[in-house]
Amino acid sequence: TGNFPNGCHICEVEIDPDTGVVTLTRYTVVDDVGRVLNPLLLEGQIHGGVAQGVGQAIYETIQIDPGSGQLVSGSLMDYCLPRADNLPMFAIKSHEVLTQNTPFGTKGAGEAGTVGSIAAVMNAVSNALMKVGAPEVNMPATSEKVWEALNKRKQA
Repeated sequence: TGNFPNGCHICEVEIDPDTGVVTLTRYTVVDDVGRVLNPLLLEGQIHGGVAQGVGQAIYETIQIDPGSGQLVSGSLMDYCLPRADNLPMFAIKSHEVLTQNTPFGTKGAGEAGTVGSIAAVMNAVSNALMKVGAPEVNMPATSEKVWEALNKRKQA
């Protein structure tokens, strides 16, 4: 019998209307991974997963030259990853609901940060754009895509 971790991720963003830059201002996570055996290790695992999800949601994109098919984002000089100054402090809490299916009541936590963060960040960006009448953007919500969406709103 399987067991299923649960969680809730809440992300708040601000968007600069002149540049399209998305800034995460607040991020909160409450996860149920069953019994927490090592709180510090769990928090680090969730923190890293959230950073990975933020990268996928608003930074990371593979660029290919349309004329030659050449990969132009083939190094970390050209491939944007989130840095520490792109992320706020995360509020991370645990809500332990033990499972009967493992000896210690534990559940999986390996991808807890990644899975919730992608949806939380993209929903925050979509909500911010919707509030000003701009169309949605697809992942990754790069500043270029967000800026274009904001300018489409201005023309409409």
